[in-house]
Amino acid sequence: MRMLLVTAGSRGDVEPFVALARAAQRAGHPVRVVAPDNSGVAADGVDVVSLGIDYSHLIQAQGVSVRAAIANYRRAVNPAMRKVIVEPARIARDFRPDVVVAHPKVLSAPLIGEALGIPHVLVEMVPAVTPTRAFAAAGTVTADLGPLNRLTYRAASGAAALFRRDLREAAGLLGIRMPRRATPPAATLLPISPALLPRPVDWPPSVHLTGPWHEAVPASAHLPAEIADFAEAGPFVYAGFGSMAAGDPRERGRIVVEAARRAGHRLLVANGLGGLAVTADLQGDDVLVVDSVAHDLVLPRAVAAIHHGGIGTVQAALRAGTVSIVVPFIADQPFWGAVLRRRALGPAAIPARRLTADRLADALDAAPRYAAAAAEVAVRMQADRGTDAALEAIATLS
Repeated sequence: MRMLLVTAGSRGDVEPFVALARAAQRAGHPVRVVAPDNSGVAADGVDVVSLGIDYSHLIQAQGVSVRAAIANYRRAVNPAMRKVIVEPARIARDFRPDVVVAHPKVLSAPLIGEALGIPHVLVEMVPAVTPTRAFAAAGTVTADLGPLNRLTYRAASGAAALFRRDLREAAGLLGIRMPRRATPPAATLLPISPALLPRPVDWPPSVHLTGPWHEAVPASAHLPAEIADFAEAGPFVYAGFGSMAAGDPRERGRIVVEAARRAGHRLLVANGLGGLAVTADLQGDDVLVVDSVAHDLVLPRAVAAIHHGGIGTVQAALRAGTVSIVVPFIADQPFWGAVLRRRALGPAAIPARRLTADRLADALDAAPRYAAAAAEVAVRMQADRGTDAALEAIATLS
């Protein structure tokens, strides 16, 4: 089966698609991945073509806050979404796939499916599209609204109305007229572990909770010498907020260092794309600051992980059996903080705007109480076959 995989966003949106592409290639499928530039994901041996967007540059230029997105809508957001909608249509027209597997931002995926007469598959990176009574849509509210939970999923359905001009352009490239209603996906895949999020009973059979799309760390992989030496010197806490370039990263760095020292921990800090910054006067033998780290190599050695609560980092920490202390900024991050708390897998999340050294030190002191539960989930996640389950679901559509 000739597959076109299309994603949009930062590293956490690209990495799962590359993992799926590699699994598909091993199974003998010709695969092309359409992805943003400069994602930081190693894609050796994978046919990757550019979406024409550099999300890292966008994040560094305007940050990640809702206010920044609104202020830069015409200059940055709208042009970026045009690329996300139009470029996949152009690439699909030339590649002629048998199936298109797309990130929710790729609003033209239904048009591609209709124009080429092929199934389109929605990759619901977080549970925000398929309605359920079990919980509110990620990115809306964290409270359980009971029967009203299903109503929170209506927000996702309104996105296409904002970009009708771009969708008409994509339809024109594909040689079809804009339909009144988008064709629903032939299947929906969620690369999330059931050990973290049990499958709601009211999801339809076409929705598959596959487990994470994750590649095992090669036996030859190793940490850079500086990080390896720091890890070997004794227990430490990891802190990294990825691409959460918002507010004052230096103040957050001060808070994280102060909290770790109050709680008696050494600290490994990953600056990311501006989420954290630790000034030189705060650094010392007990604090190592690097630009980025390989989560699968570092987190199994950490006694706790302070992070923003993106689903990729949440699952990497759980896979390592490491307790997460979530400091959510936007979107689905509060949802995952609440899930971890409800499942007794970590202390209550600390919203970024309310982060203080006292709150964070208290959370670090509480983290050992959740270690056994996190270790149990890590064992259960060993049974996940994320990319295999996804490919099996896609194969049924041919």
